[in-house]
Amino acid sequence: MVDYLSDGEQEEALRRWWQDNWRWIVSGVVLGLAVLGGWQYWQQRTLTRAEGASLAYRDLATALASGDRAKADALVVDIDKQYQSSPYADQAHLLLAQANVATGKFEQAASELKWVLDHSADESLQQVARLRLARVQIQLGHHDEALALLVNTADAFAAQVHEIRGDALLAKGDSSGAQQAYRLALDAAKVGDANTQLLDLKLQDIQLPSTAAAVVPVTPAAAVTAPPAK
Repeated sequence: MVDYLSDGEQEEALRRWWQDNWRWIVSGVVLGLAVLGGWQYWQQRTLTRAEGASLAYRDLATALASGDRAKADALVVDIDKQYQSSPYADQAHLLLAQANVATGKFEQAASELKWVLDHSADESLQQVARLRLARVQIQLGHHDEALALLVNTADAFAAQVHEIRGDALLAKGDSSGAQQAYRLALDAAKVGDANTQLLDLKLQDIQLPSTAAAVVPVTPAAAVTAPPAK
């Protein structure tokens, strides 16, 4: 129908349309700019937080490497406050747990690993923390607690789960159960996995006592002397 209107009529129609709709148009433009600005702000804020968390984690690794535990502990507290929802918080507690294990502080290591179990949103990291915590519980003599942690674990960790179960059972004095667990670990391990050598050694260590008890040393005939005549 516009084709049948004169230039003046078209201008008048456009003017009326603008008067009726300019508020909606301006509002749409403003809203679009606000959304774009908000998205850019969110991206920048996320990037800034990620960089800050990365730097804090790097400082933590440096502090632990230099033996400055006071600074390391303070950095972990700071990471928890500012970046708890980031993966760096999980990694920070895993790193601190590792440092505690290296210095024989198993109670503190257990506390750090439990934090990851309770707070991490990453299922893979939860599994890692669970297995490490089970090993720490064995060191603490909490064998049943270690075994309980190995329930409902992912199939991808089957070899490690069976191995740790074997360690816990062996620590409890259940050699037969430990042997079975180690064999299951060998079955689940990937071909060429370097850990299979360690599993073989663990099996040999269990079997050696029974083998040694069954073998009676044979004394060479030349070394046998007749009892003195009475």
